Amino acid sequence: MIEHADGTRTPVIDASVHIFSASTPDLRDFLREPFKSRGFPDYEMDWYGAPGGEYAKGTGGRELGYPGSDPAVVGNHLFAERGVDIAVLHPMGRGIMPDRHLGSALCAAHNEMMVSRWLESPEFGDRFRGTIRVNPDDIAGALREIAKYQDHPQVVQIGIPLQSRELYGKPQFWPLWETAADAKLPVAVHIEVGSGIAFPPTPSGNTRTYEQYVSFMALNYLYHLMNMIAEGVFERFPAVKFVWADGAADFVTPFSWRMDCFGRPHLEQTPWAPKMPSDYLPGHVYFVQGSLDGPGDAEFAGEWFSFTGKDDMVMFGSSYPHWQFNEIKIPSAFTAEQRDKLCWRNAAELYGIDVQAGVAAQ
Repeated sequence: MIEHADGTRTPVIDASVHIFSASTPDLRDFLREPFKSRGFPDYEMDWYGAPGGEYAKGTGGRELGYPGSDPAVVGNHLFAERGVDIAVLHPMGRGIMPDRHLGSALCAAHNEMMVSRWLESPEFGDRFRGTIRVNPDDIAGALREIAKYQDHPQVVQIGIPLQSRELYGKPQFWPLWETAADAKLPVAVHIEVGSGIAFPPTPSGNTRTYEQYVSFMALNYLYHLMNMIAEGVFERFPAVKFVWADGAADFVTPFSWRMDCFGRPHLEQTPWAPKMPSDYLPGHVYFVQGSLDGPGDAEFAGEWFSFTGKDDMVMFGSSYPHWQFNEIKIPSAFTAEQRDKLCWRNAAELYGIDVQAGVAAQ
């Protein structure tokens, strides 16, 4: 909770807290044969690494296991030291596996780890909310995983990797979106860490440096979103909601302006999506706002935030325990209403979180 100079306080929902197993052997304890003895990438096996290290100091270590793997450490950092009221957990997986059965088994292992170790934590469990991982390469397996957890009171969304081999508007994914909508669970799309199989991060292939990768990678949501609008996903499933969990909301305004310019004149090519493209954004599209997004504390920050209705789409996320672990800094140009929407209100409405009840339980 943020305390202001005038004595008022603003609740905080952290919509992006990345959690890990303590180690690869630790994750194997949640796997069953024939997958327990299989090989799969470690979290650190990816193309790019941050030059100064992937994770913020003090978030883990040799005694604590992998950063973001100890509920007590994470809870103290977020709740006691930073004033967060509720944290939405994103278990970090290893991307799309060549073997869809192995991929689904890894998702199931992460889910079991999150529920048993985090959501049922005796110290902080009531302040954690969970994202269950599903494998979009295995629709039948994904639907079984949703059925297993959809009624858990602290599970608030399903999670899939941004590094897909196919655009998410395509019909093979429709049963997954329909099931998510029926279960009233938003779909969070997040960059995975372990090196699975996927397209390169840019249309021109792999970038040369980490800086280029981290600048561009989140923008891949534009291809998914453009395809979903053109394929009529939001028209077909009006209750489906997508969370682009790696940010880049600052790009949705010029993108939607451009889509609207070309979308309406070509309606004859997509009669199943009759609205202007930007009309499909409200109520369907959300973003996690991190430290790399937006103009910062600029004079026009509040105005920019309001363009295209972004102030109803954006939720604060720290990206804990990654290096860009985001301090809760609100641009001075934001109105009190914009501040509340970013810090807690949008996330509370999307996930059905009673913030005041959570605060009272502390």
